Amino acid sequence: FQVFCGSNKPSFKVTNETLHTNQPDLPECFQLSVLSWLPCAFLWAAFPVYLFYLKTNKKGYIMMSLLNRVKTVFGLFLWIVCWTDLFYTFHELRQGHSQPPIYFITPLVLGMTMLLATFLIQYERLRGVQSSGVLFIFWFLSVVCAIVPFRSKILKASSQSDVPDKLRFTTFYFYFGLVVCELILCCFNEKPPLFSDVVTDPNPCPETTAGFLSTVTFWWFTSLAIKGYKMPLEAKDLWSLNQRDSSKVMVPKFLREWEKEQAKAKRYEGVGLMTQEVEVLLSSQKATSRQPSFLRALIKAFGPYFLIGSAFKLLQDVITFINPQLLRMLISFTKQTNVPDWWGYALAFLMFFTALLQTLILHHHFQYCFITGMNVRTAIIGAIYRKALVITNAAKRSSTVGEIVNLMSVDAQRFMDLTTFLNMLWSAPLQIMLALYFLWQNLGPSVLAGVAVMIMLIPFNAFIAMKTRAYQVEQMQYKDQRIKLMNEILNGIKVLKLYAWETSFKEKVLAIRQKELHVLRKTAYLGAASTMAWTSAPFLVALTSFAVYVTVDKNNILDAEKAFVSLSLFNILRFPLNMLPQVISGLVQASVSLKRIQSFLSHDELDPNSVDRKNAVSVSCVRISQSLKRRLCIFSINVMVPQGSLLAVVGHVGCGKSSLISALLGDMEKLEGEVSVRGSVAYVPQQAWIQNATLRDNILFGKNYDERKYRRVLDACALTPDLEVLPGGDMTEIGEKGINLSGGQRQRVSLARALYSDTEVYLLDDPLSAVDAHVSKHIFDNLIGPEGLLKGKTRILVTHGISFLPQVDNIVVMVDGRVSEMGSYVDLFKQNGAFAEFLRNYALEDIVEEDEDLMDEEELFPDDVLSNHHTDMVDNEPVINEARKSFLRQISIVSSEGDNVRCRSVRRHGCSQRKHLESQEKKNPQEVEKLIQAETAETGRVKTKVYLEYAKAVGPLLSVIIILLYGCQSAASIGANIWLSQWTNDAASVNQTAENVNMRVGVYAALGIAQGILVMISSFTLAMGNIGAARKLHFNLLANKLHTPQSFFDTTPIGRIINRFSKDIYVIDEALPSTVLMFLGTFFVSLSTMIVIISSTPYFAIVIVPLAVIYIFVQRFYVATSRQLKRLESVSRSPIYSHFSETITGSSVIRAYGRHTAFVLMSDIKVDENQKSYYPGIVSNRWLGVRIEFIGNCLVLFAALFAVIGKKSLNPGLVGLSVSYALQVTMSLNWMVRMTSDLENNIVAVERVKEYSETKPEAPWEVEDKKPPPEWPMKGNVEFHNYSVRYREGLDLVLKNLTLNVTGGEKIGIVGRTGAGKSSMTLCLFRLLEAAAGEIAIDDVKIAEIGLHDLRSKLTIIPQEPVLFSGTLRMNLDPFDSYSDDEVWKALEHSHLHKFVSNQSAKLELQCSEGGENLSVGQRQLVCLARALLRKTRILILDEATAAIDLETDDLIQSTIRTQFEDCTVFTIAHRLNTIMDYTRVLVLDKGQIAEFDTPANLISQRGIFYGMAKDAGLAQ
Repeated sequence: FQVFCGSNKPSFKVTNETLHTNQPDLPECFQLSVLSWLPCAFLWAAFPVYLFYLKTNKKGYIMMSLLNRVKTVFGLFLWIVCWTDLFYTFHELRQGHSQPPIYFITPLVLGMTMLLATFLIQYERLRGVQSSGVLFIFWFLSVVCAIVPFRSKILKASSQSDVPDKLRFTTFYFYFGLVVCELILCCFNEKPPLFSDVVTDPNPCPETTAGFLSTVTFWWFTSLAIKGYKMPLEAKDLWSLNQRDSSKVMVPKFLREWEKEQAKAKRYEGVGLMTQEVEVLLSSQKATSRQPSFLRALIKAFGPYFLIGSAFKLLQDVITFINPQLLRMLISFTKQTNVPDWWGYALAFLMFFTALLQTLILHHHFQYCFITGMNVRTAIIGAIYRKALVITNAAKRSSTVGEIVNLMSVDAQRFMDLTTFLNMLWSAPLQIMLALYFLWQNLGPSVLAGVAVMIMLIPFNAFIAMKTRAYQVEQMQYKDQRIKLMNEILNGIKVLKLYAWETSFKEKVLAIRQKELHVLRKTAYLGAASTMAWTSAPFLVALTSFAVYVTVDKNNILDAEKAFVSLSLFNILRFPLNMLPQVISGLVQASVSLKRIQSFLSHDELDPNSVDRKNAVSVSCVRISQSLKRRLCIFSINVMVPQGSLLAVVGHVGCGKSSLISALLGDMEKLEGEVSVRGSVAYVPQQAWIQNATLRDNILFGKNYDERKYRRVLDACALTPDLEVLPGGDMTEIGEKGINLSGGQRQRVSLARALYSDTEVYLLDDPLSAVDAHVSKHIFDNLIGPEGLLKGKTRILVTHGISFLPQVDNIVVMVDGRVSEMGSYVDLFKQNGAFAEFLRNYALEDIVEEDEDLMDEEELFPDDVLSNHHTDMVDNEPVINEARKSFLRQISIVSSEGDNVRCRSVRRHGCSQRKHLESQEKKNPQEVEKLIQAETAETGRVKTKVYLEYAKAVGPLLSVIIILLYGCQSAASIGANIWLSQWTNDAASVNQTAENVNMRVGVYAALGIAQGILVMISSFTLAMGNIGAARKLHFNLLANKLHTPQSFFDTTPIGRIINRFSKDIYVIDEALPSTVLMFLGTFFVSLSTMIVIISSTPYFAIVIVPLAVIYIFVQRFYVATSRQLKRLESVSRSPIYSHFSETITGSSVIRAYGRHTAFVLMSDIKVDENQKSYYPGIVSNRWLGVRIEFIGNCLVLFAALFAVIGKKSLNPGLVGLSVSYALQVTMSLNWMVRMTSDLENNIVAVERVKEYSETKPEAPWEVEDKKPPPEWPMKGNVEFHNYSVRYREGLDLVLKNLTLNVTGGEKIGIVGRTGAGKSSMTLCLFRLLEAAAGEIAIDDVKIAEIGLHDLRSKLTIIPQEPVLFSGTLRMNLDPFDSYSDDEVWKALEHSHLHKFVSNQSAKLELQCSEGGENLSVGQRQLVCLARALLRKTRILILDEATAAIDLETDDLIQSTIRTQFEDCTVFTIAHRLNTIMDYTRVLVLDKGQIAEFDTPANLISQRGIFYGMAKDAGLAQ
């Protein structure tokens, strides 16, 4: 450098002038060369990469702005300034003053660089970059490097009288000023580029337009944090999702890779088949069929982006190890006396800056990882959804809906969690290696002792993790069992109440809960042990290392430097060592998920070409199976349907009628033959599939709304009257699975959808079974039949209704999967085969109806207008009652006017049109009222009361003890560390005797072990308290829910109650305890840090106050915002899954109507909505992290600064202690805020469970002093006395002043229109509805005075909808085990189930699946009959099932009741009048009052209401 800088400039050598003076300065040569070139080197190095990046990423074009012009002008000025120097040097050369080469090179390089910077400013503008990171770093480096010469030149000028080189002196200050201006200008943002999303988007994410500094510190998030703090965030406040994270971009990106993988696998299989024969000859190896690799597709799609995050992680790992080295220098600085003070300050600020840099880098690494995780989840959900729409039935059967939804929720979530920690796989070993290297330098071989302890702890932790995992699985099983049982209990709660079976089921739930808590307790023991290991590990390691170090060699002296640097390195080690097992177990879980998702995505898909779309509808010679492995469903079949004809398919249950329809839809696997369907298809499935949308949307199903066509469709499907009754007309929101419509309404909506879609082929799978007889007649006449709206279309109708068969073109009779007969009605009747036999039995009563041309006006108000009695309770709001009354009034006026049929039907039409207009007008102004009140999402802070409630559930004394234990453990930990600092101070004095060392080691060990034991005890006590609380809370919730009156269940969706039992109880069981544990832990660590630093440097107390204020401020902002974001996220998450499960159940309908793409789009929108609230949630954590860690870094800075200031009075031990504590605290502070937030989120569960444990209960189950005698009722007399009842407070009466007397053994039929109060009457006998006035007495016992169970166990009901619970058949008949097997068999015999049950291998232990799915509806009805036969009480109530049963089953039930319940009082709610024509008396109800009550014969002769009904049914002339 001598030549380079000239001989008169002192070179790099002189260090004394730099380091050991109180006014340090760098040599001029160094300033001119290294300091000037550093920023230039950076810019030129970054340029090629950056240029490539800009070329590939064009964001649009930014208009030239003032800011841009100023930047450019300044850049050009800088170039001029630099080259002024250069030309001046040439000028000097001409003058004969030759300058050394450095004066040529530096200005030249600088000038070129400034030109490059100016070029970049313009190029970035053209490529749409709003704020440049590269240039910001360049200007920043330039300013930092120019500060040294800036100070140096002033020092020189002040020491000399005159400035030697005036021009260069001036140009340098010009240069410095311009560079500072450029740096300041660089902090401002350009306007967004023209035509970018930001301009068009209503609520764009500020991230895209954020400047470099804002991006680095996540400052752009602050606006949302402030908004969230001022008022709870709502969905409309959230930013739109970035384009690159949306489903639109992510899912196709992933699917492209996945399709490549699939293609590869197919190619491989082809090769495999060829090589197979060869291989078989060579050896018995099988050619493996290779599944496409899901993992590879994921890596290809998301790997590159993820790698950026990994690069950040690498950088951060390296920077982590700088601080312990700086700590070492700081401690040695405090020991030395004759060194300048600025060393200490420089070290303090260096520590601060490295910590700051580390924070920023770490959080950017997290940001990349989390976004990758989010994208992976989007892609997986999208892929699964698209797949679920096209998998075959066999594949669908191999996994339940729940399992597939789990793939989407649980497995996708696992991938998301894994991506965040995946980098630890390589980063943890790297950190461990580096830490060990530095420790070895520090303590030599004795480190190995400490490492050995760590390694010994790994298997211990791994063992605990394995056991915990096993327990978790076990506990999940119990939890699933419990939830499944609860689900059934809540679904069948009405039946449980009617049968008085609550206690039996309560015992079952509590038995499962007991097992669940037992497992939880075991998990808690393990948890306590692992917490102890995790807390004591660093201490044990330090203890062994130090003990070995001082005892191995007399000369080894433990001084502050060694001790505290080692401690901080051990602390760094702690994280990777603990993360490794977690990451590995996460990997194992994810690999399981990977296999599950991979196998699901590799399932067979339906062959889109299995149905030929060209020819007319025909099925020829087809053999079809539901799945390749199971038996054939349909054997060789030949059916040809002429275009425009109506074909009926009849046959017994299970003979393959529906399979035929599925074959035409292409849902079955075709083994051979042809299936062809010409034209578009509309499909009405047997079980109507209703979406959770408005009624109108269900009918339109994506078609455009056309008023006239829509009205025609509603009339044809007899839906017009229903709309009058529904609270919002056709804009009423239908619950999921059509919950607030009756079965008949659902079926009619399904028909309306088919009719509206206006296709060429209609496949109707038994649509008429779910509706009443006269409605089905109306639908057949107006819709399906030869005169209906569908005439001229090809229709295939599967039906059980015999009355329509004469009107169809052709009939196919199926028996066991074959066509037994085919032809027109007349032909088949003549053939005298099975069909004719079947007809003769059942045709008599039905064919009579054919004569009735006229359909009475009032019957348009069919029996299932309101869903059969169960939603009565919900819907009977006063408003509707009014609407209904006025409607009935209008109808009766219309019908009384005209006699002429012609005129009447016309008038009816006009009337319905007119009424529609009115009703629309009426309904628009007031908002459509929702059937079910929306669930309230809690907003704002959680009240202190809730915390106290929880503490009370844990136990007040226990709560205090827990806090004390935590305090003690912190005290022990501080004690140990203070003792260590005392020990290190021994090093300075000479009296290092062996006894002294032993004492030091002994006390240190004792304190540490005490801390470990205290940790264990405290976490254990905490766990016990939490489990106790969980038990109490669940018990109260369950007890209350079983005591809750029926009305509560009618207005509360089951999902919401189940949610309390699953989600909220889970939180109380598992999430809350761990959150409380972490919170207490971090709180005490932070507290002890403050105590230690203040005790060693009291000045520190001054700084704590402002920092604490900032901390609390940030914490409040964060908690408020993140809590709402979490709530919004969970609210928007469930629609994804509910829409998905809806789609799976309706996939055949969606495919039939060709709505595939629309549904995929809907799903994508729902996922994006969810990610929209998830994304700010991620960023809020980064935002918090950067701010809180900044506070932590300030703590480090001030601890170090005060140590430097108080150098004279402090010993090195204390400096080490306070700074190493400060280095640790950042983590704790960060976690403490998170835990506060989690605690607030989780404690809400306690509030929610509490809310549902305190709803108003029903009357007591047993009243001790009013118990009826055990043999009551002997006779079975029932009397109603002025009895009135209403469903809920504030509603109209449904029964008004009933007075009637029934003597024992009478058979009473109850008839009347919908809403006349038939069902209410039965509910009153069971006191599901309590009297509003009057009373009921049974055998002179007033039922209102006795306990509910005493009453209900003495009555029997056969309900309209048969409800079975999953469990054995025996349990379903007799849950309390109060009857012998013989009695049970006898009941089965009388209920005609004997044959069916004895054919089963399990006999009475036959497992019924959930809801009795594995029995047919008829069989379920017979099981209910068997229950009644077993109980054999004196009073039987029969709520006749209308549609579910075929005629045979119905006859069986009726005959059994006549024989077996001969001497009992029987009340029958009849829909088919022929069943009650031989009853003792018939009660006709009308609008809640008794209209007629007499024998059937008398009533017919009176020619009243009953006569009219009998006439309609063809039972009276």
